[in-house]
Amino acid sequence: MTEENVYQVADWKGQSGERWVTYQARLDAMMAVFGQAAIEAAAPATGERVLDVGCGAGASSLDLAARVGAGGHVLGVDISEPLIGRARARAPQDMPVLFQVADASSTELPEGAFDILFSRFGVMFFDDPTVAFAHMRRALKPGARAAFVCWRGMAENDWVRLPMGAMKGILPPTAPPDPEAPGPFSFGDQGRVARILTAAGFTDVAIAPFDASIPFGKGETRDAALDDAVKMTLEVGPLARSLADQPDDIRARASAAVRAAFAGCPGERSVMIDGAAWIVTARNPAS
Repeated sequence: MTEENVYQVADWKGQSGERWVTYQARLDAMMAVFGQAAIEAAAPATGERVLDVGCGAGASSLDLAARVGAGGHVLGVDISEPLIGRARARAPQDMPVLFQVADASSTELPEGAFDILFSRFGVMFFDDPTVAFAHMRRALKPGARAAFVCWRGMAENDWVRLPMGAMKGILPPTAPPDPEAPGPFSFGDQGRVARILTAAGFTDVAIAPFDASIPFGKGETRDAALDDAVKMTLEVGPLARSLADQPDDIRARASAAVRAAFAGCPGERSVMIDGAAWIVTARNPAS
């Protein structure tokens, strides 16, 4: 792993993971429509076995387990101990799901065991995604499916576009990140995603755009919803990192600017923002 990704892993095991647990319900609400679209693309059937990569606090794994039923099984893996702890706490005792703290790109997985490789926004963080997908493909049965959802570009996603745009004149400009560096938008280029999956040995790769208006933050009133959206932005995600070492006056200016940016969005008990993703499907060769 690169130094940058080692930092990300350490962060997910600590503070970032804990903050995502704090905002779990709001973040799951924000991502739910994308996760459901990916599950429909995966088309899990009764009795199938599913590997859910980057499962976070378990929402997608629980939805998948409900689809495969008692005769099936879901293994949810994530590098974040706090998030896996939350997932285990949420899982009903009789549900066919198991959660494991592990890096799916390298952990030992049973060979040829799964019918579906699935992920809801969990596959964009691998240091070498081709190697990671080749490793995970070996855990699939011949002819098994892969289905995941990943973000498109930053400019198409208001949860980052609006806050970061509001920082002009408050934070010094920074060089744009390497578009292929591990991070939420590293799969924004559909051509790159296709190349990664093909090089990893998958066939029948299909990539379709999926857009949705999504709830960000939550409150009993419009003002409370805006306040919650701002708080989430300052504690979770790219802007939180940018503000981590900034003095209180800069953070206060950033808070006001982010609130003004979100104030232009519709919604009463949540701020409704635009989200843009890819729904990706592929297949492990039958032989």
